[in-house]
Amino acid sequence: MIDTQLGCPCGSGKPYAACCGRWHGGEPAPTAEALMRSRYSAYVIGLEDYLLASWHPSTRPPALYLANQSPTPTWLGLTVKRHENPSPDTAVVEFIARLRHGGGSAKKMHEVSRFVREDGRWYYVDGDVD
Repeated sequence: MIDTQLGCPCGSGKPYAACCGRWHGGEPAPTAEALMRSRYSAYVIGLEDYLLASWHPSTRPPALYLANQSPTPTWLGLTVKRHENPSPDTAVVEFIARLRHGGGSAKKMHEVSRFVREDGRWYYVDGDVD
């Protein structure tokens, strides 16, 4: 578990409890960027149920098997490059996540993610990774 007074893993500079902890606790993320940041934090702390619940049902996998990853990734940081809303209920968030597997060198994951809002909740749909 995470110390709720520490800085949020998403890099916002806010305490976890005042940032992604709210969304992890069930409050709807107000923007696609907030959802994306909360999903990054969920990967950092291993909240597979949250990741699946925040994934749109049309593209959601049956499981992620985070507990079975070997070596387990160490998440090193997140940079949000852009957040756009082409319409009130769609959004695009571009980000770079830095991670390391085992003792290997750090890698960057660059993704342009797509989100939709349904019934007041944002959902991750899919993304293009390079």
